[in-house]
Amino acid sequence: MDQSVPLISTIASALGLALILGFLAVRVKLPALVGYLLAGVCIGPFTPGFVANVDIASQLAEIGVMLLMFGVGLHFSLDDLWAVRKIALPGAVLQIAVATALGVGVALSWGWDLGAAIVFGLSLSVASTVVLLRALEAQGTLDSMNGRIAVGWLVVEDLAMVLVLVLLPPMAGWLGGQTDSTFWQALGLTILKVSAFIALMLVVGRRVFPKLLWHIADTGSRELFTLCIVVAAVSIAYGASRLFGVSFALGAFFAGMVMSESEFSHRATEDSLPLREAFAVLFFVSVGMLFDPTVLINHPLQVLAVVGIIIIGKSLAAGLLVLAFRYPLNTALTVSASLAQIGEFSFILTGLGVSLHLLPIEGQSLILAGALISISINPLLFSALKPLQAWLRSRSVIARRLERPDNPFAELPLTTEDKYLSKQVVLVGFGRVGRRIAEALSRQGIPFVVAEQNRELVERLRESGIAAVAGDASEPEVLIQAHIVQASMLVVATVDLFNVHRMIKTAQTLNPEIEIIVRTHSEAEAALLEQDEVGKVFLGEAELAGGMSKHILERFGKTVDKP
Repeated sequence: MDQSVPLISTIASALGLALILGFLAVRVKLPALVGYLLAGVCIGPFTPGFVANVDIASQLAEIGVMLLMFGVGLHFSLDDLWAVRKIALPGAVLQIAVATALGVGVALSWGWDLGAAIVFGLSLSVASTVVLLRALEAQGTLDSMNGRIAVGWLVVEDLAMVLVLVLLPPMAGWLGGQTDSTFWQALGLTILKVSAFIALMLVVGRRVFPKLLWHIADTGSRELFTLCIVVAAVSIAYGASRLFGVSFALGAFFAGMVMSESEFSHRATEDSLPLREAFAVLFFVSVGMLFDPTVLINHPLQVLAVVGIIIIGKSLAAGLLVLAFRYPLNTALTVSASLAQIGEFSFILTGLGVSLHLLPIEGQSLILAGALISISINPLLFSALKPLQAWLRSRSVIARRLERPDNPFAELPLTTEDKYLSKQVVLVGFGRVGRRIAEALSRQGIPFVVAEQNRELVERLRESGIAAVAGDASEPEVLIQAHIVQASMLVVATVDLFNVHRMIKTAQTLNPEIEIIVRTHSEAEAALLEQDEVGKVFLGEAELAGGMSKHILERFGKTVDKP
């Protein structure tokens, strides 16, 4: 391999070997990303043969993280983030504290000093948003309530790690390292910078970037539109890092969130998908390149302890916290699986700890081993969620009770008017699309009942006079409480392929004559839904709400001039 062109040789070797090993992994029923990680090990500096450029691979991986987080921001609106704040904020903070305590305890038992133990514990406490996105997208649950809670949880973790990364250098003197910075000055400056960045994105970005996207789309050039997306993701992320000290990932995430205000957000997501996929592969390859396989031989018990904290300790703590907030068992299992891995922030924090002479090289190797193993296992954990939930439901009375925790909003009030109990529309999901459909139905005087997993949102809907029930509409009891048996139409305004098929079958069983309208993001999903004899399937994002509303109103004999 010609080392005079390190960029080309790194990309060619990384993608080529990832393709081969990813294919072999899929053939033996393993996730493809296991092959990508092994490809990184093969071309890394700790194995014989060709060694790719680690620095270049890391920078390419950073671009992948930017594009992936930008894509999440396009799906995850500010309203979505605000809607899950009551569980994501306290849950993430408490989970970080528990996982850090576990890591500190284990490290101190190995004879490490306090500074090394704290860095070690913090590195194990934060999960990889990139890995989570891949898992949620593979399961079709990224836009579900559980998916929004998991993503919101990790966004809070990312914000916490930004603070840690800035505060660690001035704290190094207290923890045994070498520094001359002032702690309180660093804390104040960090809070000021992060607040300024968020304010700038919310106040200015929400007005400027959607308009920019509209003007670019108006040219009719697909190339310019795609270029605009890439420039927005990479440039805003880089600018946020240089000017405000915010991580690339977090900067790109907020850039995507403000772009989501545009009616072209779904097109932006689709156009950036090939680039996101390619650079995501490079991210996993770069992780594999950092791994020294000899740590598995030299320190097997320590590796086992690290993996145990990541997959069992941290996940168990998160699951119990979710249940304590009175969310159902399936939400607890989803969040637990989401956090059963570590990733990009762990690598950054580990590198900083080593440079500050806080964390020994041995600690870095153990953290990378835990990351490699947990990332490899994580897709298998997500695949096991559904059978695990079914097994628990069939074997445990407690599990069945946890699936349906006491919830005052799980039933319609006895004072609900009769018009909401017969011939009504059952509207599943009250996000951006569901909200616009509800507005169209209200204007035409068509009664509807909202089924939504977010209890706080259901409470607000009832306060505004809208009939709503809280719960997962794929569960029969939730549809029954929405009076699906007497309903004339079921409108699924949320994208959750994992549960939509079950929801449709339940509705058709309870009400064989019901008409079903469903939204989706891809033609492949639409083909699967049509096999369920769905009345109408809509693809798209913002323009989709108008089309769905028009179709529903026409079915009720209402004339509309435009969607």
